[in-house]
Amino acid sequence: MTFSPAKILAREGVMLMSMMTEVKKSSFLKDVLVCSLGAYGGPEAHISVFIDQLVAKRKYLTEEELIELVALCSILPGPTSTQTIVAVGFIIVAAWRIGRKVVNDRFTAILLVASGIVTFFIRAPWVFPVLLVAGGAAAIWMADEKNLWQGTKLNPPWRYLIIFASLAIVGVVLTLVWDNKLVHLFESFYRYGYLVFGGGQVVVPVMHSDLVELRQYMTDQEFLTGYGLVQGLPGPMFSFSAYAGGMAARGQGVIYQLIGASAGGIGIFLPGILLIYFIFPIWDKLRGLRGIKIALRGINAVAGGMITAAAFVLLQKNGLSWENVVVIVLTILLLISRKIPAPILVVLALVGGYLI
Repeated sequence: MTFSPAKILAREGVMLMSMMTEVKKSSFLKDVLVCSLGAYGGPEAHISVFIDQLVAKRKYLTEEELIELVALCSILPGPTSTQTIVAVGFIIVAAWRIGRKVVNDRFTAILLVASGIVTFFIRAPWVFPVLLVAGGAAAIWMADEKNLWQGTKLNPPWRYLIIFASLAIVGVVLTLVWDNKLVHLFESFYRYGYLVFGGGQVVVPVMHSDLVELRQYMTDQEFLTGYGLVQGLPGPMFSFSAYAGGMAARGQGVIYQLIGASAGGIGIFLPGILLIYFIFPIWDKLRGLRGIKIALRGINAVAGGMITAAAFVLLQKNGLSWENVVVIVLTILLLISRKIPAPILVVLALVGGYLI
């Protein structure tokens, strides 16, 4: 399932930081670290961890604001993460919590169900931004109100968009005039970061074609070994890019290889971070418009449907063996009880699933 936010901990973290006024950055970054340690199962499961740590416990923002951020991130390019059976319980609880917030009438209920059905059967990356925009447009059309777009003045932070575009152009030019492996690596991963919608599961085939088949920086076995290792680690699937960059830069010393790993990791995350720094200030002003508030009813309902569909997709992929059912049910019960922090629950669920 290639839905939603890409850089749950990088991109949404930037937005959350932008929304806070009297919170110490060090405290917030500490909470983000706690979330990252429990960020197994893809962005859909991350949402439940975010609700537990950043909404319920720390009250940095409301559930409605978090849902808006998820929807906004789904329209932008960037990474998502890996998925495991542990994620199913998290996603079911997240879908239930979000559903209570976004479904308040027949119209939003229809949008949630319809978007869930569509994304269950059609999992192409383009589906998600299209459905989110369509949900917002449908809400505006149903409202049938006038004067929806008056009352705000935009002042976009153009510097971030200029930096984003400049890095893209300079990277391409340098690869044409300078045969340097590190330059080529950074340009490749930076390009993955701004051209791929739908997250890590979508970019992996692109990376394989470029790094294994075209440039022959590593073998098929080495590529698959790294992919398998990342599946068992917390955080976004795009963290695989650091492994791929390091493997591509081997053979010229440890320092050179570390630079290659950094070029891969930083390169693939940087476009999304720059774009969100540009987009979020605009969004923060637009969301005060009556038209945007109405559109958010539809957008949030669609996002809720996508998260619900993600739970069914994972159930389908992993099966309903008694071991899986035990892990899922225990995860749901512990999440609802709120007696165990979500990151710790992830570790316990992984250990329990392994023992079972």
